[in-house]
Amino acid sequence: MLNYVTTNAGKVREVREYLDDGAVTQLDFDYAEIQAPTLEPIAVRGAREAYRHAGEPVVVDDAGLFVDALDGFPGPYTAYAEETLGIERVSRLAREAAEGPGRAAFRCVLAYCDGDDFAASPDPVDRGDRAAAAAAENDPEGDADLPVKLFEGAVRGRLVDPRGDGGFGYDPVFEHEGTTFAEMGPAKKNAVSHRGRALEKFAEWYPSR
Repeated sequence: MLNYVTTNAGKVREVREYLDDGAVTQLDFDYAEIQAPTLEPIAVRGAREAYRHAGEPVVVDDAGLFVDALDGFPGPYTAYAEETLGIERVSRLAREAAEGPGRAAFRCVLAYCDGDDFAASPDPVDRGDRAAAAAAENDPEGDADLPVKLFEGAVRGRLVDPRGDGGFGYDPVFEHEGTTFAEMGPAKKNAVSHRGRALEKFAEWYPSR
């Protein structure tokens, strides 16, 4: 059984589009999110903490919105910006800073941990492309050698006024090729989204595990 660590049922539905529905369960576990300028160390720490809690294979998902005109803000602080500013204000700030289209990218990092080593890499953190994840070690619990494998996905787009009734989070204000994520059906969104692209890589690798 694979434990997908999230409080968001929408994310679980997305991962089940890529994996056998019965093989994935939602694990509502509130791991500590460290302060970091990139997503990778946050996901790595979360996966290790979740594995210690569950004692079973886990996947932690950390995603962020990186706005060009705001030097990558909110990035790892995307959820905090949503809670404090709201998605419409973030979109407006991006467009005002850019004095035009608020160009941005969504990035997602999936971190997988099952307690075992990865034969393809001697490093405690291994990306899907076999390169070690730089600066991803930050674990005061002393489990920095607990192996974690990362899978990444990204999608470019721009921030707009809210459109559409589907999805969650920033989906109504993130437009990709003329359509917001909230206007897309689940299948179309999965095919192009940052999380969908990371999940596709993970789903290709996971059966071999």
